[in-house]
Amino acid sequence: MGHTHDHGNHHDHAPKLDHLNTAFIVGIILNSAFVVIEAIVGFAQHSLSLLTDAGHNLSDVASLALALLAFKLSKMRASNTYTYGYRRSTIVVSLLNAVILVAAVGIIAYEAILRIGHPEPISGITVAWVAFAGIAVNGITAWLFMKDKEKDLNVKGAYMHMAIDALVSLGVVVSGIVIYFTKWYWIDSAVSLIIVVVIIAGTWRLLMDSIRLEFDGVPKQMDVDKVKAELLKAHGVKDIHHLHIWALSTTENALTAHLVVDAVSMSNFDSVKKDLRHRLEHLEIQHSTFEPELADDHCTQTECTLDTPLQEHTHDH
Repeated sequence: MGHTHDHGNHHDHAPKLDHLNTAFIVGIILNSAFVVIEAIVGFAQHSLSLLTDAGHNLSDVASLALALLAFKLSKMRASNTYTYGYRRSTIVVSLLNAVILVAAVGIIAYEAILRIGHPEPISGITVAWVAFAGIAVNGITAWLFMKDKEKDLNVKGAYMHMAIDALVSLGVVVSGIVIYFTKWYWIDSAVSLIIVVVIIAGTWRLLMDSIRLEFDGVPKQMDVDKVKAELLKAHGVKDIHHLHIWALSTTENALTAHLVVDAVSMSNFDSVKKDLRHRLEHLEIQHSTFEPELADDHCTQTECTLDTPLQEHTHDH
């Protein structure tokens, strides 16, 4: 039995995120300008906290640029070499951004631990004002991504970067004010370490989700049992095996499956296929490939004899 392919050109259920180009560009410009200002003031005031934060913000600029590049690449046409196009670049970048965020946190923690033992006198009020500007810049950028953050891992990553940076800046504001009134310079490092814990807690899920997609895992929001149950509702479909679901990009998912169908449905599989595709689109799966089989057909592929634990029915081939 040959393969029947249906890659579903109907993407009505895929998130439309083209408007985010502007959000990324505005975010890159705002944060680049703030990095320059923060670095200049940090050097002038000998403030390690501002310089560290400037370095963290610079990593955010790089992350936003990578995410924008990934969105551009995902729109490029497929070729004979890259038959799916460059959609997967969005997954690679989401993982890279998560790694960058974790690395930046590590640098902050390292610097904070060093400063606790050797605090340097700094101008608390200057640090507080510059950090306050950082809250505004990062807050505005985070707001640009807020409404779309659950639709795409790269958008969520950008939102997380900006929201966490706003939190970092808030911590620096508080420490600057406390230092101004008390001259307790160690407060700066203590606040930084508290922020590090908060960042790790918020970033870990993003990192795990990105790794999951990179290894062709089932997207987190997808319930395989629910997908299978929905496909089995289609007229003529008696059983399903060799079922695979993975992400083509951070916004598009794909599925392949072997379908056991009755003889009547086999002769009119186009209508069955249309029904299946419609059901999958409502489950956020935009690309599908099916191989129909009659109940007495023998699937010779290794995967069929090693059916996944997800399957309720085991076929003796």
